[in-house]
Amino acid sequence: MGLRINDTVPDLEIQTDQGPIRLHDWIGDHWAILFSHPKDFTPVCTTEFGAVARLADEWEKRGVKVLGVSVDGVEDHVRWKADIEAAGGARAGFPIAADTDLAISKAFDMLPAEAYLPDNATPNDTATVRSVFIIGPDKKLKLSMTYPMNVGRNFAEVLRAVDALQTAAAKGVATPADWTVGEDVIIPLSVSDEEARQKFGSFEAVLPYLRKTRLPA
Repeated sequence: MGLRINDTVPDLEIQTDQGPIRLHDWIGDHWAILFSHPKDFTPVCTTEFGAVARLADEWEKRGVKVLGVSVDGVEDHVRWKADIEAAGGARAGFPIAADTDLAISKAFDMLPAEAYLPDNATPNDTATVRSVFIIGPDKKLKLSMTYPMNVGRNFAEVLRAVDALQTAAAKGVATPADWTVGEDVIIPLSVSDEEARQKFGSFEAVLPYLRKTRLPA
């Protein structure tokens, strides 16, 4: 069975191009994003790593650590980062895990237990390794998404999801569709009208079960 929301993520020993890490220690008190790729030097993945690199200031503002994952080795990662910077216009300062034994891919249920890397492996051999995992400071999985090989991920949406998760966790609210920072939030059903007034002041009851309010300053 794969990881589900609020499961504690595996505490793995991981080799990266920036040295070895232990996942839980590396996350520490931060939020973290683990995003995976089937192979270095592939076109869609190179554009995605460039997109993540260009968002470096945004991740830092939110206290988010980023860890790329690819099934290739450390030396390939180091060489690939030069291509990422050339194509993406920003230095990829985050570490890339070298998942050469597929330990991360299997632990996060991106590949079946019997999967292996054949000689001269191609991206098709690890095609399902195209996932994003957002992990909280409590080391629990907060959100995951998986994409096919031919569709590049929208990291602006990943950033928006981080904002929503952090706001929900800090303020005890939910967020509506397409929500961005500064917009109204949803009062959870577990909060009574009286409690909502005490906590948020006024609110709009769009429906008996849908109440919107501004976040308190």
